[in-house]
Amino acid sequence: MTSLLVIIVLILLSIALWQLTKIFDLTQVGVISDDSQVATDNDNNVQGYLMFGFLAFIYIFTIYGLLKWGGLVLHTPASAHGGDLDSLMNITWLVIFFVQTITQALLYYFSFKYRGRKDQKALYFSDNNKLEIIWSVIPAVVLAGLILYGLYAWANIMFINEDEDTVVIEVYAQQFKWAVRYSGDDNVLGKANVRLIEGVNTLGVDLSDPNSQDDKVATEIHIPKGKKIHFKFRSQDVLHSAFFPHFRAQMNCIPGMVTEFAFEPIYTTSEYRELPFMIEKVSKINAIRAKKSIELVAKGETALDPYTFDYLLLCNKICGASHYNMQMKVIVDSPEDYKKWLSEKPTIVQEVKTANTTAPVDGAIVTDSTKAKDTATTAKVVMNN
Repeated sequence: MTSLLVIIVLILLSIALWQLTKIFDLTQVGVISDDSQVATDNDNNVQGYLMFGFLAFIYIFTIYGLLKWGGLVLHTPASAHGGDLDSLMNITWLVIFFVQTITQALLYYFSFKYRGRKDQKALYFSDNNKLEIIWSVIPAVVLAGLILYGLYAWANIMFINEDEDTVVIEVYAQQFKWAVRYSGDDNVLGKANVRLIEGVNTLGVDLSDPNSQDDKVATEIHIPKGKKIHFKFRSQDVLHSAFFPHFRAQMNCIPGMVTEFAFEPIYTTSEYRELPFMIEKVSKINAIRAKKSIELVAKGETALDPYTFDYLLLCNKICGASHYNMQMKVIVDSPEDYKKWLSEKPTIVQEVKTANTTAPVDGAIVTDSTKAKDTATTAKVVMNN
């Protein structure tokens, strides 16, 4: 109802303004005015100075944005390849800022210098080979340099040596959550198919595959520091995008195919929390939360909990209404802590067996539900025959 009233008010206000302009036009009857719609020297001068004003606005807002929000960008990368990616990004930004500063200044300067004047005619020439060479060769050389550097970084980041000692982990995306499967002692993931999804086997793991016998499923990602992690991504439903911001890694999760990415974490979670910039950032966040909590408590609401930094896996595609829920904690452990954590996790085969085991009741014999189901099916077939 409120929205409808707002729309009605806006419509009525528009009608009122339209009527006011008509009244203003009536008051100008008999007044001599220039209706030729041809710009005068005064008009051109005003436009020229306004262009300089807009140029100043661009530069001032750019500087203000860097000072105001520059500290919010990601800081120290937590992966071995992150430094290469950040260097490529920083070089690209510097080139963009340099070109933008020069070209915008020249654009508005020439617009002012050669603004229209009475009885002045613009010079026209069809081509200038020197200018063509300059503005074609310089961008081509700069872009070629950026592309070659980018290809070098891409090859270093994306190349995964099959003989290299890695930890193979599957990240499984679905609306609207993540699941993780570890390859176990053999470091080989078993086969999986969405048609096999049933009960606790939410990833559709093929339990008849020998490589699946030691696979383990988890609801959070634990990875060891100093070890290259080979991620394989699948999606159950729509296009998702696995984004590890602090590790400078992102890969699309595409239904019907497996994509992959690898990186080596260089800071454990506890080590990254102790970095000076992170301590300062967490302190600022908690100061804001404490101030907000005072307001909430005054209203009788619950205060906010203090913020603690954690690595996160996010979805970087708008995959549906609850897209914002797709985040999972990533914990980088020491190699020893990682092995201990993984050893305590049951395999997917054990979980399925546990789920299929019927709980004992008063003198009843414990049976495997799968076997019972097979027996019932066999008896039914015999009776039908």
